[in-house]
Amino acid sequence: MAASLTRISYSSAFTFSASKTSVFSPSLFTSSIKVPTFSSLTVKPLCSTFAPHAAHAISFTTHATSTPASVLDTSTKTFHGLCYVVGDNIDTDQIIPAEYLTLVPSNPAEYEKLGSYALIGLPSSYATRFIEPNETKTKYSIVIGGANFGCGSSREHAPVALGAAGAKAVVAESYARIFFRNSVATGEVYPLESEARICEECKTGDVVTIELGESRLINHSTGKEYKLKSIGDAGPVIEAGGIFAYARKTGMIPSQSN
Repeated sequence: MAASLTRISYSSAFTFSASKTSVFSPSLFTSSIKVPTFSSLTVKPLCSTFAPHAAHAISFTTHATSTPASVLDTSTKTFHGLCYVVGDNIDTDQIIPAEYLTLVPSNPAEYEKLGSYALIGLPSSYATRFIEPNETKTKYSIVIGGANFGCGSSREHAPVALGAAGAKAVVAESYARIFFRNSVATGEVYPLESEARICEECKTGDVVTIELGESRLINHSTGKEYKLKSIGDAGPVIEAGGIFAYARKTGMIPSQSN
């Protein structure tokens, strides 16, 4: 019906224009349409009326630094003890299975219990366990791994469990990025990278020393030395006990006592 009405309207208009003055006649436009005129626009410069306020000096007050940066220097820090060797792609489920994530690390008793389950998810092919039965601490202070250590989920419990168990450092060929970041943020373990596949040249129970300042690992059981990549600016953060502890100790944020 709409189409029919359109045709009827168009036909009527055409008939009307044919019998009288055309609706498209130029004279019709000339007489009925007035074109507006505009006066020229005058722009006044802003600076002629704008008076800026007098400048005021801005000062910042920082929180008192409770710990000088030199105290957090890790250039002379060393770790010495037995090493525990694992392979490639050690994921967070092997480091700390999901069933233990209900433990709250901020609770001292649960923190210790969390550590007792560190690396409990390793397959049975690892005949030597990281933590002996009925023990809460490990005798292996250094974990040596292969490529992609700490892959899997983003759980912070993974480095926390290793630290709670008594591990001081992990030396791996490479890391999952989130595990590396969580290690630094929590300050639980030093995530150190090796320049060679140390996991194939060391075995569980070897006595090793890590020298952070020299970026070196010494295997006293074999007499070999290995170059490590520098921990860089992450070292002082881990030494302080994590990112928030570092911020408090260096005065970036108020200490909890303030």
